[in-house]
Order: sequence, then C-alpha cells, then structure tokens
Amino acid sequence: MSFDARGAVPVRPLRIALAGNPNAGKTSLFNALTGAHRKVGNYPGVTVEKREGSRFRNGREYVFIDLPGIYSLTAYSIDEVVARDFLLDERPDLIIDVLDSTNLERNLYLCLQFQELGIPVVGALNMSDEAEAKGITVDEKALSALLGLTMAKTVGTKGSGIEGLLDLVDRAVAGWVKASGPALPRSIRYGDEIEARIEPIEAAIAADPLFAARFPPRWMAVKLIEKDADARERLSGHRDAAGVEALAASAVAWIEKHYARDAEIVVSERRYGYIRGAAREAISRFGKPDFSLTEAIDAIIMNRFLALPIFAAILWGVFQLTFKLGAYPMGWLESAFAWLGGAATSALPAGILRSLVVEGIIGGVGSVFSFVPLIVILFFLLSVLEDVGYMSRAAFATDRLLHSFGLHGQSVFPLMLGFGCSVPAIMAARTLKSPRDRIATILAIPFMSCGAKLPVYVLLSAAFFPKNPGAVVMLVYAIGVSLSLASAWVLSKTALRGDPTPFVMELPPYRAPTLSGLLWHVGEKTQSYVKKAGTVILASAILVWAITSFPVYRPAPGLADSGTRAEAAMEQSFAGRIGKFIEPAFKPLGFDWKIGVATVTGFTAKEVIVSTLGVLYKVRGGEGAGSSGLRAALAADPVFSPLVAFVLMLFTLIIPPCFAALATIRAELGWKWLGFSVAFMLILGWGLGVAVYQVGSLLALAAPLAAGGAA
Repeated sequence: MSFDARGAVPVRPLRIALAGNPNAGKTSLFNALTGAHRKVGNYPGVTVEKREGSRFRNGREYVFIDLPGIYSLTAYSIDEVVARDFLLDERPDLIIDVLDSTNLERNLYLCLQFQELGIPVVGALNMSDEAEAKGITVDEKALSALLGLTMAKTVGTKGSGIEGLLDLVDRAVAGWVKASGPALPRSIRYGDEIEARIEPIEAAIAADPLFAARFPPRWMAVKLIEKDADARERLSGHRDAAGVEALAASAVAWIEKHYARDAEIVVSERRYGYIRGAAREAISRFGKPDFSLTEAIDAIIMNRFLALPIFAAILWGVFQLTFKLGAYPMGWLESAFAWLGGAATSALPAGILRSLVVEGIIGGVGSVFSFVPLIVILFFLLSVLEDVGYMSRAAFATDRLLHSFGLHGQSVFPLMLGFGCSVPAIMAARTLKSPRDRIATILAIPFMSCGAKLPVYVLLSAAFFPKNPGAVVMLVYAIGVSLSLASAWVLSKTALRGDPTPFVMELPPYRAPTLSGLLWHVGEKTQSYVKKAGTVILASAILVWAITSFPVYRPAPGLADSGTRAEAAMEQSFAGRIGKFIEPAFKPLGFDWKIGVATVTGFTAKEVIVSTLGVLYKVRGGEGAGSSGLRAALAADPVFSPLVAFVLMLFTLIIPPCFAALATIRAELGWKWLGFSVAFMLILGWGLGVAVYQVGSLLALAAPLAAGGAA
C-alpha cells in the first residue's frame, strides 16, 4: 500500500473485507459502516455475492466489501468459494472479522484461519448487547492480547461501536506507515510435532517467490495437511508442485498414524483447544437466565407434530392479511386511475393520441399499479418473518418433507425467497454445498409464485371468485409448492440421482425486527416493482396498444354498432392476426386469441399479462383505468368463466419465468439446464392446463345431467 509524502493518508481507497460466520450480523454492520441498506435476514445465505460500499472519514475513503457468511476457509458451497477466492486472489488491505459475541468459541475458529492468510485482521465483537443480556462478558483487551489482534465491541443493528472499530482500522494503517509495511497478525502454533511437519512444507512453498507472493506459505501448508482440494489445485502453479505435494502427503500420513485420526480433525482439535484456552481467560459467564423466550417459543414452533401445521397457518394468515389490508388502498388507486383516465379523455381530442394515453398508458400501466399495496403488504409480512428469525425454523420444520422429495433442508431459503422474486432466489441456492442439491433447488424455484404473478392471481380471483379470493390465491400458491416438490422428486429419481447432503444449521435467537430495516426491505422490493411497471410494463403496454390499434380499421358502411366495430377492429389489428395464428395452440386450454396474446407477452414479465389484458379490454369495453374496470370487463366476456380464469392462473404459475430469471438460471447452471427447464415448464404448463380445463368442462356438462337424472 502506498502513502502520500506526509505518510499519513493513502493515495488510494483502503479496501476492507467484512467476513465472518453466518448470523453474526455482518450485513447489519456493513449497513452501519457504509450507510447502505442491504437486505438483512436472520438466516444464512442472504449475501450470496460480495457487495461494496464506501465511507469517508477524516479525509480517507474506506471501501467495504461485504462477503458471504462462511464457517471455514475450506469452501464447499459457491458463496463460500466467493468469500475465499476474494481473500486469496484480490488480497484486501484488511479484514474486519465480524464475530457473534454470544457464540464466540465457534466464531473464533474462522478468525484463526484468517490470521494465517497473512492479511491484517481487526475483530468486531458484534451483538455485544445480546451477549450482555445473556450474562456473557467479553474482555476485548484480554482477548486481543491472547489472539494478537485488536478487537472492538459493536452492535450493527444500532450502529453502536462503529467509530471505535474504525479507530482500530486507523491504528492498523498508522502502524503500517511506521513499520513501512503491514504488521501481520500472530498465527497459532499447532504444537511441536505438527509444527515440525508444517515447517518443511512452508519452506518448500516459499522457495517459489512468485507463488508465495500469491498464496501465503503457512496457510497453504496447513491447508495441504487438511487435505483441502482447492489448495491442491492451486499448488499446480508452484514450480515444484510434485515435491511440495510429496512432503504434504508424508506429513499427513505421519499425523494420521501418530494420532489415529484424520489429519483435518487433528488440526481442528488444536484450533479449538487454543480457542477454549483464550475463552477461559477472556470470557466470563454469570449464569444463564432461568427463562429463555427463544426456547419457550421453540417448544411450540418446533414441535414435531405442530411445526408443519403452524408453518401452513402462518402462510395462510399472511395471504389473508394481505388481501384484507390491501383491499382499501387498492380501491383508492383504482379510483385514482379511473379519474385520471376520465380526465385524459376529456382533455384530449379523439384520435390516436387519446387512445395511446387512455387505453395504452393509463389502461395498461394503471392496471398493474393498482396492485402496489398488495405487494407492499406481502413483502412487509415476509420481511417480518425473516427478521424475527422464523425462516430458519421453517427450514427445520420442512427439512424432513423436503428430504422425502429429494431436496436439501436448506433449500427452503431460496424456495421461500421465490415468493418475492425468482432472481435472488436462484442466486441464494449458491449456499447449497452439493451441486445436485443446487441444481434441483434452482429448477424447482420457478414454480414458486413470485410477486410478479400475484397481480394476475388477484385480478382473476377477484373477478371470478369474489366471495373468497384469498383462499383461491393461496390454493394456487399451494399448487406451485406441490409442483416444485414434485419436480424435484422426479429429478431426484432420474437426472439427479443421489442422496441429498445432511442438513446441519444453527437456530439463531428470536430478534425484534427494526422498523428501519423492514421499511428498507419493503422499499427496495416495491421500488423494483414500480420501476418495472414504469419501464418494462410501460413499454409492453405501449407495444400492445400499437399492435391492437394498427393497421387502422376502416369499418364497412353498414357496420353501425360500436361494439361490433371495435371487435372487428381488434381482429383485423396486428394483435388479432397474431392471436388468431396462435389460437389453435391455446384453444384446448379454453383460451381465445386475446388470452393467448396476453400469455405470450407475459414471457417478458408476468405483470405484463395484466397490462396486456388491460389494453385489450379497455379498447373494447371502455371501462375506467383501474383494475376494477378490467375485472368487470373480464367477467362480462363470454369466453371467460371461473374455470378458464383458474386455468389461466395455473398456466401463469407453471410456464417459464421472466427473461431476467431465465438469464439467471443460464448464468448459474448453463444452457443445457436452461433449455431443459424451459421445455419442462412449457410442456407441463400446457399439459396440466389442458387436463384441468377438459376435465372441468366435462364435469360442468355432467352436473346438470346428473341433477336431471336425480329429479
């Protein structure tokens, strides 16, 4: 690192990595340090890529990189690989190791590994308030002296201790200036017998200066003794890779013979022994409270007989509350867009411009905007469940069920994220260690009903099932979950044979969600939805308006009825011609050409189905611009019926997700699995839709006959 002439201020930003175990409050601390508002969830896997944020202090810029939470530098899952590769390949100037003060002995294991990387380390004793509430007192000065690195107490959710932590960073930087280089942290000693095996390997690695400059010799030597696959792969770049590997193999053989245990276990035991000694010196416990709220709640929530019914009841309550609370603001928005449409009709002369504004922009986009309150409420309730700590319990509650379908218990996290948006859900599958589990989970995620599908469900359920639309929507969500599990089961028995890996995970304590955190979570998701409505959906609505308005229809002299003229104009438009061409493929599902056009446009984004229907039916019906007018128009169309509406919801649920989600699947799994996924969902969506419609139609015909026979 270089400095200016005074030797006080870096001439480039200071790059600081925030790393640590999952659930240590790392992202909360990142938010407090940078003023960013990244998602903070109470379970592992929220951060699946490194994120950057900056802060200026005393004339210096600090660039913080928030790495995924990991338990060890021996990486298995993709998020662990992201963290390890960043530290090894990009070499930050300093690591802030974020430690959970309530569980320091487990967290310090990773800290010892950081010290061997040859990168300066500063410790953040996070959640110090929770530790004190549990009767745990940490002497940070004593612990710092024992470990050979400086530490500060912090509370990331409250922004407490941030300045003190940055003071430690400044002192580390000042120490570099004084010593003309970084003062590296002290690494642990594994005992004379093991050190006698590490030192020759370390010396052999250091004999190649170029290799040693990239990979710290001691860290590499220890990893080779731990039989780390990635370390062996990296060793291929050493000029005497064979000689180093022979030394490592000899050391491993001696250790395993001498201790009668796996070499990796021997190294782990030495680390934990060192940690236990430091903990006895620096950590005091004044007794555990007789009453633990977390344990009392878990006695009910995690009961083997009650866990799944409680999980189902919570989701049912979320949907019911969403509809009950969202009905009022949704009605206000519908009225507002209806008034706006009327005002535009009065202000603009009849013609193409008024048609574009009223039927294309207001009619199309307004239909989608009306659902914003439902999106806000749903995301708020799901964020509460995440932040309070219930989602990790949901993972345990569904673990046995998921295993029976060939999925991993931790798959529940990305699957639940799929209720919000498929893109981050697919990326969250990186936390799964097994490639088999990861592929199965990613291919199952699109069957979960993302927020973009909700407007379609709400529109159709309110129009055709007005007595209990919430129950219908939850039924569609439940079908999606069932199809997700069924598809995973089929894959586990065919293309992805093998047993899912064991599920081991900690249960964090329940924590009260912060209002600011909830508002930022909801605001971020709502902003994304509104942005999509103002860009992709607006563009789609204008395009649909254009293909339904052109070529301009010239009615025959005798065609006087306005409804007949409008119908004929629609059929003669580009949209009508396209729809008539594809109508035979949709006819077995009970769809006419208009519904077919709407479903095709929905491949860009599922909300576009609503905006397309809004444009198509506003052109014909002339109702107000809100979704209430669209509901009335759909209900008045003889093609539509409760059965057709349900099939359309089912078809929307199953067909491939939006282009952004498809691009994410390709990035994560490649073209082969993307092609398989698209083909599978198209075939299943069409086949199941046809089956439901045809069987439903037969039952509808049979019902009057049965009633007549009974009479």
